[in-house]
Amino acid sequence: MTLFSYLNTISRQRLPWLLLFAFVVFFEGCALFFQHVLGLAPCVMCIYERIAMLGIGGAALIGAIAPNNRVFRWVGLLLWGGCTYKGVRLALEHVNLQFHPSPFTTCDRFVTLPSWLPLNDWMPWMFKAYGDCGDIVWQFLSLSMPQWLVIIFIGNLVAFALLITSQCVKPLRSM
Repeated sequence: MTLFSYLNTISRQRLPWLLLFAFVVFFEGCALFFQHVLGLAPCVMCIYERIAMLGIGGAALIGAIAPNNRVFRWVGLLLWGGCTYKGVRLALEHVNLQFHPSPFTTCDRFVTLPSWLPLNDWMPWMFKAYGDCGDIVWQFLSLSMPQWLVIIFIGNLVAFALLITSQCVKPLRSM
């Protein structure tokens, strides 16, 4: 039994996809706790990172629909990878705004979303930004929230890369 055979096998099961979704729900719950209970104002970059995390949740749900079906599994995997990559880029940009402030590089003042998906209008309690991207308002183990998001998104990217690689290997016969 190789690691990649095992990963291919579990990518064809519903539980791992639902666990990925559960992690997204946990992280989104943490974000809402920080915002609504601790009173930390989310910035524009926070909202974009939140949307990338929700994209991972959507990918997990797609993969969970029919994980043994090649189409659903691959759509879930590719959406997961795309949202994770975007999340890493956003979180790194946010870290740069916090630790290397510049008058020439700032974040937007308002969340810019497509007109056909104005999440900030539909659910302002979750998608309205009123904080400053450069402010470090919370730290844990000396890392700011965007730095933790870099770790979380890179962890997702590593898991995604392993699962994509595993798709080239035959799954285990019985699991």
